Amino acid sequence: MALGVCNTARLPSGIRHCRTFIAVRIKWVPDPSLDAAVSKEKDLKQVISLKNHILASPSKSLPLSSISLLKPEFNLPMAAFRFLKRYPFVFSVFQPSPSLPLRVKLTRLAFKVHCEEQVIRDSSAHRDDAVKRLARLLMLCKSMRLPLHIIDRFKLDLGLPHNYVSQLLSDYPDYFQVVGEGRNGDSRDEMLCLELVSWKDELAVSEMERRMALGDLRNVKKGARIGFLLSYPKGFDLVNKVRDWVFEWQNLPYVSPYENAFHLNPNGDQAEKWTVAVLHELLWLLVSKKTETENVLLLGEYLGFGRRFKHALVHHPGIFYLSHKIRTQTVVLREAYSKDFLVVKHPLMGMRFRYIYLMNIDKESQRRRKLMLSESSMMTKKVSFPVKKSEDKGKFKGGNREGLVGKSNCS
Repeated sequence: MALGVCNTARLPSGIRHCRTFIAVRIKWVPDPSLDAAVSKEKDLKQVISLKNHILASPSKSLPLSSISLLKPEFNLPMAAFRFLKRYPFVFSVFQPSPSLPLRVKLTRLAFKVHCEEQVIRDSSAHRDDAVKRLARLLMLCKSMRLPLHIIDRFKLDLGLPHNYVSQLLSDYPDYFQVVGEGRNGDSRDEMLCLELVSWKDELAVSEMERRMALGDLRNVKKGARIGFLLSYPKGFDLVNKVRDWVFEWQNLPYVSPYENAFHLNPNGDQAEKWTVAVLHELLWLLVSKKTETENVLLLGEYLGFGRRFKHALVHHPGIFYLSHKIRTQTVVLREAYSKDFLVVKHPLMGMRFRYIYLMNIDKESQRRRKLMLSESSMMTKKVSFPVKKSEDKGKFKGGNREGLVGKSNCS
């Protein structure tokens, strides 16, 4: 964490702040509980992506060869056929007839879970919730727009449907519109962006402000001194000067993530608290309260934060946890979890765990079979008894050898 000379900047509320510098490297300490929360979802994103791709076909099945070509797009960790066979309770590989190539479809159990998930997605309560989450994400941007390719990275964690533009956004023309934006100022090279039609004052209240207002938004006060919930893993210890800095930093005025505070000194404590507020609100908008770090950093670059998102994630291990499980790095909002369980579970997270259960049935069965075989082997293992020879050659006390171990029926 790099901190330096005293610097003052005027906040919107007129409060002045001072920057105190600390030159300390923040130690990363693993958190087994949050690592477990991340590890539960190993291959889940790939499974759901394949599931959606298969169900998008009119026949609800696809040739195995076409799925093999999608390995890079879906980031499959192995050959498509091996991946599908790893989850036999989710995917079924079949051959319609001897003359036709292999095809892939969902199992009956997986399709049942999908249908139940669809009931939740089609409910007016969920659609309204998803629209508001997406609107708030766009309101974190000063332009109130984001490229679709960035939103695509968050759609699973935001609880959006697979084809959210056609399945959801088209029903809310008063909220969203798709527009073109030139890359690097070049109008000839446009990318598609989703734009919020108009600012929504009723949505521009962060989760931190809602808590302080105790449910009554009339109690929201701009510039109030709101501190973030902190928790550290076992074995983590802040040196005294860092602990003192964190205490003073927590006492700074809270600037809403829905305010544009880029006028603040980017190297100041106040700007860092605003950056953390933006990150906190972003993760709170996600149904999983976590996402891949790469997604967060890509969004930060587009919003104009540069490396400030990365620095904030490293500087504040009591608020954010960086997990290195499942072949990627994931940022987790600590306060949203109790051990490896979400404190508040969104209905779609319940469905997500149903898929995880199907993914692990065969693994659990194999584990139990191995355990049973191991126990059976231990029970049937031949036990040798110590036998003392008598003085007579070839004789044994207590009977002959056959009497001790029993006669064999094998010839």
